Amino acid sequence: MDLKAQVVEILNTIIGEDISDQMDDDFFENGLLDSMATVELLLDLESKFNIQAPVSEFNRDEWNTPNKVVAKVESLIG
Repeated sequence: MDLKAQVVEILNTIIGEDISDQMDDDFFENGLLDSMATVELLLDLESKFNIQAPVSEFNRDEWNTPNKVVAKVESLIG
């Protein structure tokens, strides 16, 4: 499974629905993620990909769509 599919799988689990056809939709504006779900997302991504994504450095505009989450994870992996 590639990185994008793994990230989408994590998002699907946290959000509780399949978001694979909503890769550019803002899940904060759509009410799909709240602050607690965001923390869960960051922790799951850190665990799965062995990256550091501190909540204190979280910028919602960089993480607000599935495609942006994938891009951010890719950049943190290096």
